[in-house]
This record gives sequence, structure tokens and C-alpha cells, in this order.
Amino acid sequence: MKKRKKGAALVASSVLAISLASFNLHTSAAVQSKNYLIAYNQSLPKDYQTAIKNAGGEVLNAIPEIGGLEVRSSDPNFLNNLKPNSGIAAANVEMSHKLDDEQPAGADGKPVTLHPDADGTYWSSQWDIRHLTNEGKSFKIESGGTETNGKVTHKAIVGVIDTGIDANHPDLKANYVGGQSFVPKGGYPGNDLSETGNPNDVLDREGHGTHVAGSIAANGKVKGVGPDLGIRAYRIFDSSGNAPTGPIVEAIVQAAKDKVDVINMSIGGFDNLKYYYEGSRYSDIADVLLWKRAVKYAVNNNVTVVAAAGNESLNYADKKSLTDYMNENYGSANLVYKGVSIETPGGVPGVITVSSSNKWSTDQLAFYSNYGNSFIDVAAPGGDNGPLYAQTGDLSKRDFTYRALSTWPTYLAPYFTTIDPEHPGYAYLHGTSMASPKVAGIAGVIKASHPNYNPAQVQALIEKTAIDLGKPGHDQYYGQGEANAYNALTGK
Repeated sequence: MKKRKKGAALVASSVLAISLASFNLHTSAAVQSKNYLIAYNQSLPKDYQTAIKNAGGEVLNAIPEIGGLEVRSSDPNFLNNLKPNSGIAAANVEMSHKLDDEQPAGADGKPVTLHPDADGTYWSSQWDIRHLTNEGKSFKIESGGTETNGKVTHKAIVGVIDTGIDANHPDLKANYVGGQSFVPKGGYPGNDLSETGNPNDVLDREGHGTHVAGSIAANGKVKGVGPDLGIRAYRIFDSSGNAPTGPIVEAIVQAAKDKVDVINMSIGGFDNLKYYYEGSRYSDIADVLLWKRAVKYAVNNNVTVVAAAGNESLNYADKKSLTDYMNENYGSANLVYKGVSIETPGGVPGVITVSSSNKWSTDQLAFYSNYGNSFIDVAAPGGDNGPLYAQTGDLSKRDFTYRALSTWPTYLAPYFTTIDPEHPGYAYLHGTSMASPKVAGIAGVIKASHPNYNPAQVQALIEKTAIDLGKPGHDQYYGQGEANAYNALTGK
């Protein structure tokens, strides 16, 4: 494995449109009330509403399946007030995830003008899906469903926990089977009038979820790994790009109750088990507990869970570097991280965690991808900016055709990587966010082909048939190798 250029990764960290960051809500002095997560030892007690009220809080949401509560309080002593309650395992200020906002300079790389192939598709531009499916041969073995007179019968469903979806996109609408929004009225800040709290509002405001969905199950000008898989969207990001832990873990539980076969989470952030804010010690253990319980609930309900490894170019096995990263990026004179950082959901037991490979190298990960022994299970093509950029770190040398082409909301402005005024609705993106849904799609077609497989069997087949890149055998960059749909379906 070649050593990746750390300098190049740092230069490009600001241009990863699909990476996600976490931050603590309590770091803002302007916030008078705070949201908290509470994890009970077991199930929620009958009197939990009264207990929270007596401690100075208001229950916003209950997730009884995992013994969790999302609570708001303006009492600065709220956590201390909870301490006499022996039924509570952990409580802390709720963490939140945020989509990065990419605003590149005009000279950074050149947008790609898409030119349809002779058949009207962009198949020749989908290097990643062509590679994963052996030039589409896997579709003939298992596409994820059957088509009769234009109507699709889905043999497996993939739940996409993300920014929502363009459910009317011509490449997605045949495979969209429904969804749910977990964004409350007013959004997470509470002052977004565009957020009505409608649970049916899964409209993708950012584009990220639509792109992810296309990598799984697009069937039109672009193809996903399983072009007849069903897609169910769970919208957890509001229009400002925020998503606290509570709605995410609730979405995991709901997806399992909806009996999806696979969950994809192209999201990630870090929870820290010991940090100090204005001299007081805090921990994100309640977030971590609820993440673990939600994933376990899904797996126990026969759902395979797949997640992105993250885009910080970090070695997850080096715990000191994670703590240093937290202090460099989120710390301040008043906020100091001391303890172990846990990547969620990628570092949660039961999750298939995916790093990002690229088009041009078999021994060098995409520059942004996180890695680490006992962290990465498999890799998948997430794309990057090409070999010339990798050698120079020069943003003007970026070649966007080395990124992953997929669906983009038809009602949003074109993404900066792509120009196609005659055929809007497609974009090149890169990141572990683009790698994870490829593995979720592979898990989906495996379930369609082997409906009796449990999550452990699905993962075992993905790993057994992965292409061994990098060092022979399991390694910290590719895990068991680069996942491949054709190999998984043929058993090769």
C-alpha cells in the first residue's frame, strides 16, 4: 500500500461536498435551551414523562424500542437533576451532524458536459457501476426485482437514511416505494418556516440522498447496482443540513419496523467519551449507547446495515490522532477533548463499514477516505479527482470524471461538477458517501437472490467475494477487499 499524501488530503478537505461533520450543540453560548439524549438501562419506565418534567425537561420524542428519549431543557442543572434516577444508564447533550457546504472557486477543475451514449444513457461514464457489475452482467443474474409490463416487483428493499429523495426522478420513480421524514416543524434550529413537520415530506433539498439512491437502484440514463431494487427514503437532514442523533436512530428503528432488507447510511461523525466544556466534564455515551442499540435492533430484525467510513483521511485505529483531530477542528479554549472518539455509525458493532477506492489505483485509497484495522470491512468505488490531482494536490487539475456519476434532483440547480442543460438531473460526486451505497446495493441483490440470508451471511458473502486490493489478505485500507456485485452473485 502506497502511503497517501497527507498534504493533498488536507488541501482538499474543504472540497468534499459529501463529507459530514459533527459538532456539539452546547458549544454555542447563544443557545438558552439544549437538546439532550437519555438512554435508560432497559425499557422506558411508565413514569418517564413525570421524571423528566421534575428534572426540568420536556420530552420531545420517545424511542421505546431502544429505551431512548430526546429531551429539551433550559435548566443548566438538568443533567445533575437526573442523577438520582437509577434507571438512567446515560444522558448527555445531543450531538448533531451537518452536511459540508462546498463553495469552490471558479477555476477549480472543469465541469463535465455530459453526452449521452447512442442508446441515450450515460453508461459509458459510469466506470464504477460497470466495474462492480462486470459491465452489467450481474443485472442478468439478479437485478433486485422483476419487471412485467413496465411494473416492477421488488425482491428486496433498501432504506436510505439521508437528505431525502427526488421521488419523481425518471431514473428512480419506478423503484421508490415510500418514505418518512423525521424533521420536526421549524427544523432542528426551530426557526425554519419551510419545515412543516410533515412526515411525508421526503423532498431532497440537498441532492445527497438522491445521488446515494441512484447508486443503489437507478434504472434509466444511469444504473444502480440493483436497477430493480426498491428504495425507501428516510429524511433526517433539515433544509439547513442538520441532523441530530435522535432522529437518525429513530429512523434506523423505523426502517427495521418497515421490514427493509438493507439500510444505507452515508453519514458519519465522532462521539467523544470524555471532553471538558468550561471546566466541566462531559461525555457522549448516551449517543453511543443509542447508536449501538438501534443498529442491534435492526440486525436482530434481519436488516443488513451499511455505513460510510468518513472523509477525514484519518486512521481510526490511531485513537490519539482522532482526539487531536477533534481538538483541531472542534475544540477551543473552552472545549477540550480528552477521551476516545467513536465514529458513528461506522464504528458501531454490526455495521458493514466501507472505505473508498478509486478508478485509477489498486493500492491507493481515495485521498479523503478514513481507514484502520478492525474498522474497515470492505471498500467500494467512491471516486476521487484522478491521478494528476493525487500527484500534485493542485485543485485546478481535478478531473471530475473520476468521481461517481449518479442521479441529482431535477429541480435543483446543476451541481458544479456537471453541465447538461438538455438533460438535468445527474451529477459527479465523490466520497465514502458514494462508496457505501454500492455495498448496500450489493447487499440488496444478495438478499433478492438469497432471501433467507441473515445479515451475518450477507456480510460474509460480500467479504468472501471482494477483490483483494492493496496488501494480500485483510488490510487497514480495503478491509477484506473491494466489494463486487458480480462476484457476490456468482460466488467467485
